[in-house]
Amino acid sequence: MKKNEIKNKVRQQDAQVLAQGYSPAIRAMEISSIVAFISLELALVYRLWGSAYTGTWLLLSAVLLGYLAADFVSGFVHWMGDTWGSTKMPLLGKAFIRPFREHHVDEKAITRHDFVETNGNNCLISIPVAIMAVAMPMTGPGWVFASAFLGAMIFWVMATNQFHKWSHMDAPPPLIGFLQRVHLILPPDHHRIHHTAPYNKYYCITVGWLNWPLQVVHFFPLAERLITWATGLLPRQDDIGDEAALALVEAQVATEAPVVQVAKELLTKATEESSAPVSTRPSA
Repeated sequence: MKKNEIKNKVRQQDAQVLAQGYSPAIRAMEISSIVAFISLELALVYRLWGSAYTGTWLLLSAVLLGYLAADFVSGFVHWMGDTWGSTKMPLLGKAFIRPFREHHVDEKAITRHDFVETNGNNCLISIPVAIMAVAMPMTGPGWVFASAFLGAMIFWVMATNQFHKWSHMDAPPPLIGFLQRVHLILPPDHHRIHHTAPYNKYYCITVGWLNWPLQVVHFFPLAERLITWATGLLPRQDDIGDEAALALVEAQVATEAPVVQVAKELLTKATEESSAPVSTRPSA
């Protein structure tokens, strides 16, 4: 099925109704999450600072690898929120699923959110990992690296929605615009690929470096097939409607991953070359 045919089938929820789902209780939860997250990160910095095994290169490598890991985590969580669940689910529906549905209907809404609404959810989901990082024993370089890596990863996860917000702003601050142009944070043009209905690609939104590799190997479509096979659930049913979701599943089943297509082409070429007749004519 052609992409335009699927886009025409998309039926989304009302943006105003979705926006009204942001309740005082959710805001209170987000404020508490931000306070808890910052406290845990400060505790981790204190523990790392006092460790005899903490070194410049160890911390730098942990921060850089944490950035890459955060890009994957942002993509995985984004995919989960976009693809599964419903706004009618108890607790999770309004607190977690609703923002994903609202963002596809009104992508500029995030630019109107304050710091709490923008970053509260990411702080909340990072708290268990922050507790784990703080609780690790600083008894060797391996433990220190693991703790620093987890702390850096969740710091970048927390910053992801801020990067995401800036990518939707018409005129971000000059420094932010520069970082977007050199692709050190999520660039608007790169992220715009995701905001093309039916919203089924380029989920990574910390920096977006992993979007192309994950797209090439069909990581998320294969995961969707596995979950649908195991549970019978239909991906994106709550986001784009029954008809479009079913049409997209049928289209993805008929499409092979680019890496598989390339492998088949190489295998075919190699087979043709090996079966080609070899000339026995003596050279002059």
